[in-house]
Amino acid sequence: MTENTLSEATRDKLMKVSVATLATALFKRGLRNQTIQDVRPLRAKGRNMVGPAFTLRYIPAREDLNQLDVFRNPEHPQRKAVEICPPGAVLVMDSRKDPRAASAGDILITRLQMRGVAGVVTDGGFRDAMKIAELEIPAYHNRPSSPTNLTRHQALDLNVPIGCGDAPVFPGDIVIGDDDSVIVIPAHLVDEVAEEATEMTAYEDFVSEQVKGGESIIGLYPATKQENLEKFAAWRKAKGR
Repeated sequence: MTENTLSEATRDKLMKVSVATLATALFKRGLRNQTIQDVRPLRAKGRNMVGPAFTLRYIPAREDLNQLDVFRNPEHPQRKAVEICPPGAVLVMDSRKDPRAASAGDILITRLQMRGVAGVVTDGGFRDAMKIAELEIPAYHNRPSSPTNLTRHQALDLNVPIGCGDAPVFPGDIVIGDDDSVIVIPAHLVDEVAEEATEMTAYEDFVSEQVKGGESIIGLYPATKQENLEKFAAWRKAKGR
């Protein structure tokens, strides 16, 4: 099972920062490939998805082992993932960046929602995408896909290290999605990255106000002029940030 080492304080911070800001904080630590490529939300939720990763790995389908009757097996990895992914976790699926067959459909995603799962991500596609978009659970994929996963994908492993959209995902890593994209933070870095991203977000909000007021970005973004740091300190005090 996925061990949830995410504190409520850190989770609250991650709910209020963007994937872009987190990507910069990770880049400072030498991590350049943590953003899951070519996935997008089925519908903007106006709130972040945050939770530890629970993973499912697909391999290329072998036709003699991948017929419809495999779904009768209660231990089938895709079905089992839906039933044991822990509440509060994010189900992340390695579908080999192939959206030509669906990673799941609306009934399975609805079951995840009803079990309290925090979100679902695939680098493949979902069938019944319009119905999934109507659900409250955040869901991210490459594009809609109608064929069953059995036509191209064979569910094989649960809660093992995977690649999803070229990002490495280890069980228990913290997955954050906003209305743009999804990023994966190694679990041992999450507290410090969340704190830094919170600080970065405060400064970025200050900068946005200054730029909308007509200020130049030179010396402001990044802050290379002391006067801007002094303005920021006064702004934070006034805003309670």
